[in-house]
Amino acid sequence: MADLVGRHALVTGAGKGIGAAIAAALAAEGARVTLVGRHRETLDATAARLPASAQAQVIVCDISDSASVTSAFAVARDGLGPIEVLVNNAGQAQSAPLTRTDDALWAQMLGVNLNGTFFCTRAVLPDMIAARWGRVVNIASTAAQRGYPYVGAYCAAKHGVLGLTRALALEVATKGITVNAVCPGYTDTDIVASAVANIVNTTGRSADAARAQLVKGNPQGQLVTPEQVANAVLWLCRAGSEAVTGQALSISGGEVM
Repeated sequence: MADLVGRHALVTGAGKGIGAAIAAALAAEGARVTLVGRHRETLDATAARLPASAQAQVIVCDISDSASVTSAFAVARDGLGPIEVLVNNAGQAQSAPLTRTDDALWAQMLGVNLNGTFFCTRAVLPDMIAARWGRVVNIASTAAQRGYPYVGAYCAAKHGVLGLTRALALEVATKGITVNAVCPGYTDTDIVASAVANIVNTTGRSADAARAQLVKGNPQGQLVTPEQVANAVLWLCRAGSEAVTGQALSISGGEVM
């Protein structure tokens, strides 16, 4: 199997956090990278930090909208050729008790986290099938592997991502394509910062106490870093991982085994 040099990798939610770390890791291995997200300024900032060999291109896209995905991926393909690696990283997390989860919140969590993963994956499969080589890595969450209170919609969406991962892995198992999910625990990103702020607002605890509450769930006693998640993604894309497909790789310090 060839390594990643020259391969076209597309990362959604690539402007910051886990997505930016993944884009950097893929670029360091020689991949050419398309950065997709909603905010051009953060995407441009990430692109500016990548090596020239990445030929980084930035595309603004709402992944929850099928037409937007179709258009964006056509632009990506025109710029850097067939898409060979897809990392479905873009996602959102909002909390509410189920009785206060309205239709709009439910639709938003499924739209971004699950529908977006489906739309993007469907858009790249023809390229991968034609090449008989491809890597799809879905950034799910430990919320795809277990439940958490007050994030029912998010958990439902991420469980759906894992189900889609497993089904598609079997569908393309003989076509040179692997499909896997990486499931981070609480990671030091803006999503966790928002969770801390929500705990502070609803409980009156200090930010330090709120953060400690989240860290407590990790047996290693620390937040996962975006780079640790990116390293797992990179391994699944490298030569030597081709026998690994349909898996949920938990990056959670032992929270989920």
